[in-house]
Amino acid sequence: MGIPSFVLASASPARLRLLREAGIEPIVHPSHFDESQVQLASPQDLVQSLADGKATAVAAEFNGALILGCDSVLAFQGEIYGKPANPREAIERWQQMRGQTGQLFTGHVLIDQVQQRKLVQCQVTEVEFALVSERQIEAYVASGEPLQCAGGFALEGRGGLFIEKINGCHSNVIGLSLPLLRQMLAELSYDVTDFWLRP
Repeated sequence: MGIPSFVLASASPARLRLLREAGIEPIVHPSHFDESQVQLASPQDLVQSLADGKATAVAAEFNGALILGCDSVLAFQGEIYGKPANPREAIERWQQMRGQTGQLFTGHVLIDQVQQRKLVQCQVTEVEFALVSERQIEAYVASGEPLQCAGGFALEGRGGLFIEKINGCHSNVIGLSLPLLRQMLAELSYDVTDFWLRP
């Protein structure tokens, strides 16, 4: 069995950076999938359905490839948080989240067109937020970073200063669980090193 092209069905710079740092140079093909058509109360069901929608939309444009779709949300006190709609919402969220703990859910879907198989998985990581001040919240939101991220923070950016503790997969909080990706590839009979760039 040959090694198919690896396609990332996402415009996320963070997911692309994670893959590149892990030695994988994917073909980047954002899905333009309409996320508003998916309304589910369970964060796990939601991220898996959204990831599936993204991967499936992109798969229609490829042949013989391996397509990865991902989607992340933060579950906090019974609410599901995607990207904040505006700075005011981002500030209000941080005022609620500081000193508290949330769960970051990332859905992962791999479509293997060579074997005609699809895997759907979810990784959950617990995130403990620091007891940040009003000034720090306002400065962070003013940076613009929270408006680009599920849950209103970027662990790998300025937001990392305001995360007290991570329980679980670190890369999952950034948008893609590298350990889960390795396991999913193995389930499809691939070794993750098969996708490394060769010197």
